Amino acid sequence: MSFRPPLIELEPADALHLECARRIAQEGWGQVHPNPMVGCVLVKDGKVIGEGCHEVFGGPHAEIVALEDARSRAEGATAYVSLEPCNHQGKTPPCAQALLKAGVRRVVYGASDPGLASGGGAQTLRAGGVDVVGPVWDDVAARSENPAFFHGARSARPFVALKLAASLDARIAAAPGQRTRITGIEAEREVHRIRAGFDAVMVGAGTMNTDDPRLTPRLVSPGRDPIRRILLLPDAELASDAAVLADADIHAVHVFCLETASEAALELRERTGVYLHPVPADGSNAQFLDLEAVFARCFELGIGAILCEGGAALGASLLREQLVDRLYLFIAPRVLGGAGVAAYAADADQLDWNEYTAACPPAAFGSDTLIILDRIVD
Repeated sequence: MSFRPPLIELEPADALHLECARRIAQEGWGQVHPNPMVGCVLVKDGKVIGEGCHEVFGGPHAEIVALEDARSRAEGATAYVSLEPCNHQGKTPPCAQALLKAGVRRVVYGASDPGLASGGGAQTLRAGGVDVVGPVWDDVAARSENPAFFHGARSARPFVALKLAASLDARIAAAPGQRTRITGIEAEREVHRIRAGFDAVMVGAGTMNTDDPRLTPRLVSPGRDPIRRILLLPDAELASDAAVLADADIHAVHVFCLETASEAALELRERTGVYLHPVPADGSNAQFLDLEAVFARCFELGIGAILCEGGAALGASLLREQLVDRLYLFIAPRVLGGAGVAAYAADADQLDWNEYTAACPPAAFGSDTLIILDRIVD
């Protein structure tokens, strides 16, 4: 959670159960997108009688799972829910109505629903005689739990996260063009878990040429849908034996190139599972792609959340153009020296880093440390 204080101070027992609901919600990562992750804990006479999370897209919501777990014991209970119970009929029935029908007497929820149903669930519960406490978390803390979901409720472009793995001296490779393993296997597994929660993984030409990555969440159980790979290749040049092509029939490859790309582009069009998207050049550099055009096309394709994994030039452009909504920064306890490739562009000190805030406390993965920063949205 964010380090910001809550909007509503809770009694210790209430705070503990709501935190439990938040943690349970995380079990839905990579399975429920584009729906939000939600957890629910039912408590009666100080004892947990039911709990559950939204486990899979299209499946029962967290409240329904918890009610089924509690059965008849739910009458008179308190429901702790990480997100305001819904009050609309979608793929599943309204959760607010289910809580009322079960006889729940009190609901404590963390975040308000940012969508069209915002306020509806809480209002319906209050109208039905339920004591409702919430939202407990402010907007920054709420977004940190379901960043892509909250972003999608207010923006017509994909949610963009940037992942960087850097040494203590802020280097991402030992030398230009040299493939360098920065972090350990524990951090690598976490990167794969993070990938599973996104619609697509994006890299630039430099990373493709140096690392030849596969860009799949193969070290963890796959998400709801096969993940798509986005390659920014201005000249549409991609080796015929590139790793991403081996399973393009399962994990589609979307190549964005300049409108002037020709022969190489024609060859790529004939590849199974490869989709070519010519876009204009960046206004300040004719060799670079217009990133706004790239993301606009991705949004048209139904790609709502993108994890960018480099390289340095692409990451710098995303930060400079204020397109990074979340930054995953893995820090490894090693030093690569002055010959290494800098993680940040020379002008990175001119960026307004006050626009970012910690999404959660730092976490250790083996000997590496992960810091997650979210852009503050007005």
